[in-house]
Amino acid sequence: MQFVGEGLIPHTPAEQPLKITSGNAFDLTAVRRQTDFHVDSNNHVIDESFEIKLSNQKLQPVTIHAVEHMNRSQNWEITARSTQFTKRDSATIDFPVSVPAKGEVTLTYSVRYTW
Repeated sequence: MQFVGEGLIPHTPAEQPLKITSGNAFDLTAVRRQTDFHVDSNNHVIDESFEIKLSNQKLQPVTIHAVEHMNRSQNWEITARSTQFTKRDSATIDFPVSVPAKGEVTLTYSVRYTW
């Protein structure tokens, strides 16, 4: 393995994990778009929907992890989705999406926040 390029390493305590960015994948892209948003202040509810277009220009299929952060409220629920997701923590979800070679997949989901 060879490191080519430049990366900045912040001050890191001994024996702690270190993250080095070695570049960006230009053949995998994502375009995120909010498709709906509604606030009901009287009932303390926010509903919103998203569409994420994932594109793969590689010659082999890949799995892209679309990580989304549920930051509007601590109480949230996914009300609709086009694929399964994993809850990483109280405010983060991960949609692993298989994208074919030279292909595109559209991920959609809706979330309801309450407070």
